[in-house]
Amino acid sequence: MNLFADIRAAVLAALDQMVAAGALPAGLDMANVTVEPPRDAAHGDMATNAAMVLAKPAGKAPRAIAETLAAQLGADPRIAAAEVAGPGFLNMRLAPGLWHEVLRAALRQGRDFGRSTIGQGQRVNVEFVSANPTGPMHVGHTRGAVFGDALAALLDFAGHEVTREYYINDAGAQVDVLARSAYERYREACGLSPEIAEGLYPGDYLIPVGEALKAKYGDSLLDRPEEEWLAEVRDFAIARMMEMIRADLALLNVTMDVFSSERGITGSGRVEEALAALRGMGLIYEGVLEPPKGKLPEDWEPREQTLFRSTLFGDDTDRPVRKSDGSWTYFAPDIAYHWDKVSRGFDQLIDVLGADHGGYVKRLKAVVEALSQGRVPLDVKLIQLVRLFKNGEPFKMSKRAGTFVTLRDVVEQAGADVTRFVMLTRKNDATLDFDFDKVLEQSKDNPVFYVQYAHARICSVLRKAAEAGIAADDATLAAADLARLDHAAELALARKIAEWPRLVEIAARGHEPHRVAFYLYELASELHALWNRGNEEASLRFLQDDRAAAQAKIALARATGVVISAGLGILGVTPAEEMR
Repeated sequence: MNLFADIRAAVLAALDQMVAAGALPAGLDMANVTVEPPRDAAHGDMATNAAMVLAKPAGKAPRAIAETLAAQLGADPRIAAAEVAGPGFLNMRLAPGLWHEVLRAALRQGRDFGRSTIGQGQRVNVEFVSANPTGPMHVGHTRGAVFGDALAALLDFAGHEVTREYYINDAGAQVDVLARSAYERYREACGLSPEIAEGLYPGDYLIPVGEALKAKYGDSLLDRPEEEWLAEVRDFAIARMMEMIRADLALLNVTMDVFSSERGITGSGRVEEALAALRGMGLIYEGVLEPPKGKLPEDWEPREQTLFRSTLFGDDTDRPVRKSDGSWTYFAPDIAYHWDKVSRGFDQLIDVLGADHGGYVKRLKAVVEALSQGRVPLDVKLIQLVRLFKNGEPFKMSKRAGTFVTLRDVVEQAGADVTRFVMLTRKNDATLDFDFDKVLEQSKDNPVFYVQYAHARICSVLRKAAEAGIAADDATLAAADLARLDHAAELALARKIAEWPRLVEIAARGHEPHRVAFYLYELASELHALWNRGNEEASLRFLQDDRAAAQAKIALARATGVVISAGLGILGVTPAEEMR
């Protein structure tokens, strides 16, 4: 039950009646007509901008449209009052029974309450994490993993068919560096001193890899030249790194549906295939780029390269795909990978990338638009940095990793649920501060505690109801006399519950899972506010001597718990049944 969508439909129906009566001209575009909560709850339950957005195309004063619309809506029994405000906004107060119906819907539908069909089964590929297989995941990967997984869950809840995908960057210089680093740990396992030269990976995490190489090969690799052992050690080390990465993701309860390999893409002829498709569209040519703006690099020289006409799709410059020496640029395998995703029939692609990829966005969007001929949109979500603090000081690096704080460091100290929730308390493009002390403190200022405490309080109400012999199963509560819920604080909580289906659709359309975390904090605040008022006004307590009143109030609590549980499910957080 999406009450906001239902009332918007009523507003649109009233506008159609105004068109039929000649009060509005035919052919008006109603797409921008919205129904949403008013900025000030004192103004009503919902507000519509219909008169404001239709005034100019209708050639009428917005207030005149709003007054006629208010009169039309007055005939709808769901709308108790419709009042014109300011230049033409329309505030509406709803019949109290509607809020009770929202609670019944939540109790009957359970965690499916708020589930939407706006996705219409469209196939969406969410590619996230995609860390180089050269070491353990760091805290930046942690945020990207949580964001991508929560976004995928949100899109699924909104009716999309979602694939979670990890792109393994197992080609290029970095995996050769990995192989050489692992070889030094192999030498160490053979009793020799490792030579960790500058540029190699120094972390202790490669010691077990060296030991495993020793167990498999004995001393047989020691006297062989690099060209003989490099490929073998590289494949072995990549496999071990991916085991580590999968284990790290499991700590966060993140499971991928697909792992794609860069080497698999480039080795299967996909690069040539994708570029042939672009060439067939006239989008690949041989040319010389203009020199970069500003001070020229010392080694820059004009040279002919194979270029993609990305400027035709909004990019700042055409992009090289093959160097003058005949080798591929870094962009070429990415073209092939996105061609592969387009070819698999997805209706939409989402790439979750680190903030340092900002300069890469336009070219990726350009090539997907070209390859799909505009059919498949690509949204690139950039994940900003995480700053870690403990005891008021920046959190130090992990010795195991050598140079950075790992995902495992964070999860082992804060827990998976806390880590996931906190990583979503800021929009993805804003820097996030993660303070180990603050995220574990029990206070209103800690959003994850505040939301979990609300759910635990609701569970305690249900346990006490059972102890008192009050039937509190969902079917019984849905049939309770909810008209007993008439206090402003109770209706405020019911109103917030009614916002959930609308919030799901807004967050899904914008690819913004952080909105779920924000909403849950607001919902928990309403629950705690009502609970605290019950400490002073006995009639507002959830457990009453009057069983009919008790069941109505327990129904309100349980409906709140249903929504909190559904929201936490999207965020990948387990709802707490009691606080320890």
